[in-house]
Amino acid sequence: MTDTIVVREYARLTTDASTINSLDAACISQSAFDWLCGSIPTTDAHGSSIGRMEGRGSLRLGNYVGCLETPCGTRLEILPKHYDGEDCTAQSRVLLRRMIQIALDLPAREAGEADLNLFDAPISEWVIGKFLTVLKQLVKRGLRFNYQRVEDEQVFMRGQLNVAKQLRQPPSRRHQFQIRHDIFSANLPENRLIKSALENVCKATQDALHWRLGHELRILLHEVPSSQNVWSDFTYWRSSRLLAGYQAIKPWCELILRQKVPLALSQDWRGISLLFPMEKLFERYVANCLRRQLSSETSIKFQARQHYLCEHDGGRIFRLEPDFLVTHSARQWILDTKWKRIDCSKRKENYGLDQSDFYQLFAYGHKYLDERSVGELVLIYPKTASFPRSLPPFDLPRQLRLWVLPFDLEGESLDGVEMTMLPLSGSPVRTASQLGAVLHI
Repeated sequence: MTDTIVVREYARLTTDASTINSLDAACISQSAFDWLCGSIPTTDAHGSSIGRMEGRGSLRLGNYVGCLETPCGTRLEILPKHYDGEDCTAQSRVLLRRMIQIALDLPAREAGEADLNLFDAPISEWVIGKFLTVLKQLVKRGLRFNYQRVEDEQVFMRGQLNVAKQLRQPPSRRHQFQIRHDIFSANLPENRLIKSALENVCKATQDALHWRLGHELRILLHEVPSSQNVWSDFTYWRSSRLLAGYQAIKPWCELILRQKVPLALSQDWRGISLLFPMEKLFERYVANCLRRQLSSETSIKFQARQHYLCEHDGGRIFRLEPDFLVTHSARQWILDTKWKRIDCSKRKENYGLDQSDFYQLFAYGHKYLDERSVGELVLIYPKTASFPRSLPPFDLPRQLRLWVLPFDLEGESLDGVEMTMLPLSGSPVRTASQLGAVLHI
């Protein structure tokens, strides 16, 4: 039986049986603890912290969210640290699902009775349920088959005789025919990946309805072989008109087969594991929300890379990569996201802002924004009870102005955007005099 442990970012995991389980601390089995310590690297490729040891029997998680399953049956669910209180598990799960779906451009569907029943399900079961629902619809419409040329040796004629190979037959095998023929087969890269994802789902699910539906679909796909090379089959996944019905299931296959999970485990274990760095997830979530709200005349570039901090020995070093570069007519904005909780009431502590973030934004503005105009820099933090509204602007040298704005995760909108003159829907571009009136009010 799988043991599910629910915690949130930066929680402490321990083997001490006296620990009272909560969202910030939990006791796990010794086998699960040993596997976590031996399998999860301390940092990923981007330097984000996945976990670090605190003493002999304590592990402090980092800023990764999602779910992780150990070989001994322990399922660890890590939720975002956004809501306060011990009764926020359901809210955090819904928030994480929404962020993953929007950040990864996963297909959305209207909420129905099944979604309401899964309201409090772990994130892994939510992914499994979505995959099975889309696969069931695809099977009802019919899987894609295609003709494949097969070369075979038979005692009877079928299709076309391979004359060259037949002439090279030794006398003892002249009764065998070397033939070519076409078979109508479902052995396609897309179907192989779906079959592999379905097999993973059938092994990992703990929900009775998911288990039954998964095995029913598995019987219908019994003729389709599993993928022997997942990476290669994803490369050959086609997006033609004939395979338009497959586009809805592709991102769910990528999730289940760990194509988009930025974590490599050192041991060969194939449990359902979906871990996302919260900084990157928040960045992608904000990017896709803003992209939907920007006017058609506005362009947005993600991770701009045309400028460097300095030159050295005939070359450029320290490339500057702001999260978003927004351009509208002759104006530009630099936006950067930070997954951190700040407090409007702590003015003496600088609201909890990091000085290094201001250095970073100043360097972006100095290199990317036009010196002849007033530069607009924006730091975006998640909107919380302690950060319900934007902060007063910060004036920097060279006419640069930095705004600290809250992003409403539930409303999928950037608050206080009218002060920055960003051309989002519902917030038209204002003139300098109009902006002055807004600030005065």
